[in-house]
Amino acid sequence: MQRKTFTRTLIGLTACAVLPLAVQAQAIKLTLGHGAAPGNPRHEASVKFADVLKAKTAGRIEVQVAPSAQLGDDAAMMTALRTGALDMSANSQGAVANTVAEYNAYGMPFLFSTPAAAFKLLDGPLGKELADRSLEKGMVLLGTWDNGIRHMTNSKRPINKVEDMKGLKMRVPPDATLVDIMKSLGAESQQVKFAELYVALQQGVVDGQENPLVNIHASKLYEVQKHLALTSHQFQMTPLLMSKRTWDKLSDADKKAVQEAAVEATALQRKLSQEADDKLLADLKAKGVQVTTPDQAAFAKATAEVTDKWMASNIGTYVKKVVAAARAK
Repeated sequence: MQRKTFTRTLIGLTACAVLPLAVQAQAIKLTLGHGAAPGNPRHEASVKFADVLKAKTAGRIEVQVAPSAQLGDDAAMMTALRTGALDMSANSQGAVANTVAEYNAYGMPFLFSTPAAAFKLLDGPLGKELADRSLEKGMVLLGTWDNGIRHMTNSKRPINKVEDMKGLKMRVPPDATLVDIMKSLGAESQQVKFAELYVALQQGVVDGQENPLVNIHASKLYEVQKHLALTSHQFQMTPLLMSKRTWDKLSDADKKAVQEAAVEATALQRKLSQEADDKLLADLKAKGVQVTTPDQAAFAKATAEVTDKWMASNIGTYVKKVVAAARAK
């Protein structure tokens, strides 16, 4: 009897030994939430991340992507991320900046003429500082995606000069730098969740909003906004973040796979965003949107006080370093 039991045990152990290690290891399921619509480069890159990570771990790590604020708005996802209730988020710069103030430095008006100029800083030592600050707040920064150069739309009138902004009720995300920018231009800023923005514009709760072209197009805001002004007033990133609580549970091999998948997803997201603008602008014009190109120098002069304010803030040292590096390029 003992011999038969030993034989069965030996056979069982041998069978386990020849199974692939990925099968033997425990399966991991992660959730990645974001606020953008399917078709947006943010969503396409999130799906890419999930696909690459699954391939690199032989199907052992699966990432469920939840778009369109299915898990709550950006602020709610930030809270969930820090507590470990959410594993990952491709979140907004403003919402992240409410927790890690240094992200505000990249929102100074007219600081970057192209996303590529911003990424030269974010992919270097200044980006490393941002990652360190994020880690202190319970988040691992895996990449900085492109949320575009931002422009303004409204339903009231064409915007050609600073004076045209006066009195407009403009929706802004929960981003202190954008509140300051609107104030400096004479507009009234109101915070509306992005998932509720279309209806707010449609019903006249706000007159206008500001976003990169890819967000305006993907969420069909052109259906309720007649005027588009190519103000290029601000660059914003989309930080790809993982909860430190989730990160700490991963093996070294899994962390390496996550980082490699993030690199591939970041490259795709930036590429898709770069390719989008020219095509989308032509399509918006074809849909009847009236496009103006305001005097950018006048807008930059009117908003210069915003940069001065943030240079004098409690993160002024970091802001000064970012501004100096950006202007030296």
